[in-house]
Amino acid sequence: MRPVSLTLRSTLLFALVASLVLSAVGVWLYGEMAQQLARRSEYQVIGRAQYFRHLLADNFPLPKLSQNPGLFENMMGNERDVIRFRLHQGATLINVNPSHLVLPPVEALPADRPLALSAVRATVTPDGVPVRYLTADVRLADGQVVEITAAHLMVNEQHLLAAFRWRLVAAVLGAFALIALLGYLVLRRGLRPLRRMAREMAAIHPASLSHRLSEQDAPPELRQMTHAFNAMLDRLAEGYQRLTQFSADLAHEIRTPVNALMGHCQVALYQTRSAAEYETLLANNMEELERISRMVENILFLARASDAQAGVKPVPLSLSQEAQRICDYFEGVAAERDMTLSCRGAAQITADALMVQRALSNLVANAIRYGEPASEVTLSIEPQAGGVALHVDNRGAPIPEAQQAKLFDRFYRADAARSDGAANGLGLAIVRAIMDLHQGRVTPDCTLPGRVRFTLWFPT
Repeated sequence: MRPVSLTLRSTLLFALVASLVLSAVGVWLYGEMAQQLARRSEYQVIGRAQYFRHLLADNFPLPKLSQNPGLFENMMGNERDVIRFRLHQGATLINVNPSHLVLPPVEALPADRPLALSAVRATVTPDGVPVRYLTADVRLADGQVVEITAAHLMVNEQHLLAAFRWRLVAAVLGAFALIALLGYLVLRRGLRPLRRMAREMAAIHPASLSHRLSEQDAPPELRQMTHAFNAMLDRLAEGYQRLTQFSADLAHEIRTPVNALMGHCQVALYQTRSAAEYETLLANNMEELERISRMVENILFLARASDAQAGVKPVPLSLSQEAQRICDYFEGVAAERDMTLSCRGAAQITADALMVQRALSNLVANAIRYGEPASEVTLSIEPQAGGVALHVDNRGAPIPEAQQAKLFDRFYRADAARSDGAANGLGLAIVRAIMDLHQGRVTPDCTLPGRVRFTLWFPT
């Protein structure tokens, strides 16, 4: 099923709400009109009864009343109204009742009491026409009491209400159609900035990630979304640039050992070699393959580290024990450069043991590789507010501040000339990935003259 457009959906909802409001107003007006017509009918009945009260009380001869029934029929006109004169508990003198309506009995209002709305009664004819009627006494000049019954059938009022009701329905339907049409046009015009933004978005592709949406003519409601989309483009462009650079660096790093392997094999195949020479060739090729294997392992680790907490298994750790274990492991490597390792401090953290060991191993390996010979590498633990800091210090040339921000990029080497074949530029990138998985951080510090410090900060 094809989804309904936002413009059409909003138009229909707006028109529906407006129609409901108009309908509610129309129902209220209809009720008010029906109430006012009923009140008007009641006043009409009261006025008619009051007129005959005054007429009969003003020395109107009673025989003349019974001799002229047509006079009262003419006074009723073409309406189906009822007027009846009857002696009090006696004979009926006049009975004008074209519809032969039988009115429910009601006690007559005494002659000395004024007519009021409370004296009017309501009933309904068999065909559903509302009726308003009252019965009142009038005392003649000779002392006789005549009972007057006046009734009004609301036929014309019902016709008027029916006509009003159908016009009201037509008005609501017409208003719905008109509001829907105008609302659709207004919404389409109002959503033009959104369509323009969609066209600008569609024009963005990997070759034009530098393009940004314009916020100049955007309405205030869309500026926040435009700003957020541009910020997302900044992140995508940065990630795409890093991915492009990573791909180029990866190709370069893999090409070197692959070319070395091909060169060794081509030289070996150029002429017949002895068994010892073939063993030497295989040993050299094995070193290159091990380098490629380490590189692939590091790349896979970085790829898995991007998957949030996929491989993290935090357990309580003694940071001093882990640091001492790393010092013992690298003691022989440090001795080759007349360097020593020492550990200071103690603290407890909750982290993945293997990942912590790997991060420490990378930092200590770099400290030994790039530190001054016959110097000391120190691992110091410092509890801090909200976490624990582990410092790895070594003596060596300070890292320029401009390069410190790039140290954790993949395949980056601050001093490529001093890098040996074992370094592939992924060690610090792995350290940062491990610290991100632990919601921690790693920071370089070269403020002390002749010393380089890397700090691992673990939250507690």
